[in-house]
Amino acid sequence: MSFDPEGRPLPGAGHPVVGYARTYPAGHVVAPHDHDHAQLLYARRGLMRVETALGVWAVPPQRAVWIPARMRHRVDMVGEVEMRSLYVLESLEGLPGACQVISVSPLLREMIAAFTAARLDYAPQGPESRLASVILDLLRAPVLATLHLPMPGAARLRPIVEAILADPADPRGLKDWAKAAGASARTLARLFEAEAGMGFRAWRQQVRLHAALARLSAGEAVTGVAFAVGYDSPSAFIAMFRKALGASPRAYLGREDALPPESPVV
Repeated sequence: MSFDPEGRPLPGAGHPVVGYARTYPAGHVVAPHDHDHAQLLYARRGLMRVETALGVWAVPPQRAVWIPARMRHRVDMVGEVEMRSLYVLESLEGLPGACQVISVSPLLREMIAAFTAARLDYAPQGPESRLASVILDLLRAPVLATLHLPMPGAARLRPIVEAILADPADPRGLKDWAKAAGASARTLARLFEAEAGMGFRAWRQQVRLHAALARLSAGEAVTGVAFAVGYDSPSAFIAMFRKALGASPRAYLGREDALPPESPVV
């Protein structure tokens, strides 16, 4: 039997999926690591920040991140996090092949909750095994969420990227950055498209959205968050948030009650 970095058994023969429930304190960091198994990370409460070589994924409630096997990643907990984690055999067919954030429907949410509360040594033909099969079917047709923040690596973009990450409210556009970066605004725009797969304004909005999620998860008021991440009014911020994530900040980060217990020790 193989184990994860925290010494927990991973799936093997007869157990294509195992699930764990853990609570992590605010500020806890799971150091960079990888698995021989794919992993689904979901938080019933709290915000996770998952970092890989391909960028950063924000994972608030109602979302989960799928991490392929052997993808090195670090996980930061923003606020106290009620984590639900599934480890999945890489050999199973039809599952996502890339790191991505997916929407967690009420059905998938409750199935994950039930599965991570079950014993790890469930019978291969028992109810937990059937539950795992349905979860896998849902993961084979995921609804994607736009919470990926790619990190452009071009040297000319580095001062821009670092400045906006440090201060998401920085209002400067590419014309303002052109002289400092030693390139024309048009060149910088092409670099953003090539390196991030999106334009500068869209990338900066993703930075602001990630920063806003972290602040909201820490309990800050919507009005203060709106101004802190660069919006002229709370209404403009709420409109952006609703367009990006389909709900107002209050509704999106609503807490869930009646959490299942920690995974049993076997």
